[in-house]
Amino acid sequence: MAHMVWGPGGFLGPDGLGALDFAGGLVVELASGVAAAVAAVVVGRRRTYPDHGAPPHNVPFILMGAGLLWFGWFGFNGGSGLVAGNLASLACLTTNTAGAAAALGWMLIETWQRGKPTAVGVATGAVAGLVAITPAAGFVSPLAAVLIGFAAAALCSWALQLKLRLRLDDTLDVLPVHGMAGLLGTLLTGVFTLRSLNPAGADGLIAGRLDQLWIQLQAVGFTVLWVGVGTYALLALLRLVIPLRVTDAEERQGVDINAHGEEAYNSEFTS
Repeated sequence: MAHMVWGPGGFLGPDGLGALDFAGGLVVELASGVAAAVAAVVVGRRRTYPDHGAPPHNVPFILMGAGLLWFGWFGFNGGSGLVAGNLASLACLTTNTAGAAAALGWMLIETWQRGKPTAVGVATGAVAGLVAITPAAGFVSPLAAVLIGFAAAALCSWALQLKLRLRLDDTLDVLPVHGMAGLLGTLLTGVFTLRSLNPAGADGLIAGRLDQLWIQLQAVGFTVLWVGVGTYALLALLRLVIPLRVTDAEERQGVDINAHGEEAYNSEFTS
């Protein structure tokens, strides 16, 4: 995926289809979401999912992790400009703006749904916004980043609820957050991209060009098929060599005690 999008002669990149992906919306985010969904289906649900709740382990650690991610994303997106100049500055500005907008959007959604926002929800929203802006960071304006962030909060919040209804045991919400936000950001890049901001990019739908959005849509479709089929094939090969999950007895007793000979908490044993 990295070569196809960024490498010389890559099938999806400037020398091929012409898809825009500034820092990994296709390569990292959408690909990881599709791979996680396939793996979750192939490996199967935990025996207690979704009836046995698994609340967050440590909310302060979640917030610290989200802060570290947010800080690191400046290197992730800003560094994709490859030089400390105007392009890197634009990427850092749009990254921060989209993350903040998505965090605010998630707060508003939770307040509407539950009566009050949660710290975990704010962290989740921020990550969704950071993911969504990743393919667009060096191609769109800060105002577009606000819209992308709010759209990511709405889409990923809905995707999380859909995941629960579908009983998909994607423990870390890779598909509903990273996958869906990566898909959204890649498509919205085709809407908001402006060549005046980055001559190496293209003009999108807001500049009267529909063709770039169509290219982004084709790139999304190819990525879903390529990664989905590839992940399934790799898991099928692995299953011939090693088991993909623990036995039912080991799962009932607890994976920590079986894998490591000790348990992290005295409540790990399940019925």
